[in-house]
Amino acid sequence: MPAFESNRVKSKYDLLAPDGSEIRLLHSLSGASVVHCALPVGKVSIPVRHRTVEEVWYFLAGEGQVWRKQGGCELVLDVRSGVSLTIPLGTAFQFRNTGAVPLEFIIATTPPWPGDDEAVALDAGRWPWSEH
Repeated sequence: MPAFESNRVKSKYDLLAPDGSEIRLLHSLSGASVVHCALPVGKVSIPVRHRTVEEVWYFLAGEGQVWRKQGGCELVLDVRSGVSLTIPLGTAFQFRNTGAVPLEFIIATTPPWPGDDEAVALDAGRWPWSEH
């Protein structure tokens, strides 16, 4: 039986995600993992798609846009505190910070994030991306 866990979001990130965003590790169980994600002011993520996981995002702070494309469906969503969205399996996506503070959100991933090979970088997205 797994032990109970508690955590506090750190000021320094734990790692950079394959898309260039800052990840603070929260928790992982057998069925899902949860992280705090931040994208600094003026930054644009690298466009990617996932191989095996799906995600739910909930925005905490900042302002930005998220581009998602799956098959013939393509959408750009304005995001800010209180907005949530899904990244279904196989969806191409990219996000950018359009505000004056870091864009911060919680990501729940199912199954748990398997490692850096999970995200497949795409040749093109909605916007030119930033060097991170």
